[in-house]
Amino acid sequence: MPKVALLNQTGSSVGELELSDSVFAIEPNQQALYDVVKAQRAAMRQGTHMTKTRGLVRGGGRKPFKQKGTGRARAGTIRSPLWVGGGTVFGPSPRDYSIKVNKKVKRLALRSVLSLKLKESKITVIDKIELESIKTKGMIEVLNNLNLSGKVAFVLPENSQNVQLSARNIPGVTVTTVSHVSVYELMTYKHVVLTSDAVKLYEGVLG
Repeated sequence: MPKVALLNQTGSSVGELELSDSVFAIEPNQQALYDVVKAQRAAMRQGTHMTKTRGLVRGGGRKPFKQKGTGRARAGTIRSPLWVGGGTVFGPSPRDYSIKVNKKVKRLALRSVLSLKLKESKITVIDKIELESIKTKGMIEVLNNLNLSGKVAFVLPENSQNVQLSARNIPGVTVTTVSHVSVYELMTYKHVVLTSDAVKLYEGVLG
């Protein structure tokens, strides 16, 4: 079992924590990561884009001029795609971009990204994080104590209003929960900070 240093929010070591091999020490499955990230990014698309075809553009109900004798190309409507103000050919229409991914693949991808982050030494485990009040300064102190910079994701076992609101004005820092964080988010952030309770939840669900 891999072991990591267990820190507190002041950056001091308070012991060691053994992590489950089945969650934090598997060989990352690149295909599962690709499939899940692709599905999660596709789910972010609204799919409300739309253009009007010649049948949807207002007007053009009568033939603009007679068929023969004008010297011009024949035309049946002023809303032809060839005309200014006409319809659009093969334009986008509302659709659902969601992609189905099996639950086993989602769990494999989550185990893969956690193992990958641990292998790259991008996971920090702390016993807990608590702030007495909502202050950005308090969250910055925690980041400095843990010697973290860049994009950092704090994963908590449950919502903490003080922590979440204290971090929202810090660029590149997010606070989320075990049940809400996605594989795409974990891949995006450079460092992942887990509380010991969050680690237990992951091991209980994914182990």
